[in-house]
Amino acid sequence: MNLERLPNNEKLGLCRKYYLGGFAFLPFLWLVNVVWFFKEAFLKPAYTEQLQIKTYVKQSGLGLLLWVAVLTTWITIFQHFRAEWGVVADYLSFTIPLGIP
Repeated sequence: MNLERLPNNEKLGLCRKYYLGGFAFLPFLWLVNVVWFFKEAFLKPAYTEQLQIKTYVKQSGLGLLLWVAVLTTWITIFQHFRAEWGVVADYLSFTIPLGIP
């Protein structure tokens, strides 16, 4: 999508949709929001909707970092303690590794 062709109010609407979509456990939308709208928010000359776009981009970036931190922590804990958790960890696993833990 070429953001250059969209009017500023439609850019704001699209940015808001991606921002709100991230709250539906879709942090990938926050990543897309930050990548697509970073230039619009911080590098373009000022216009009326830019302040709101800048807010959505900042909050999307913060939400994305939070998701990455939580997911990295969970993966680290699960991989470290999977063998000790026994059957519970097996139910949480998509594939069960073979061999001695």
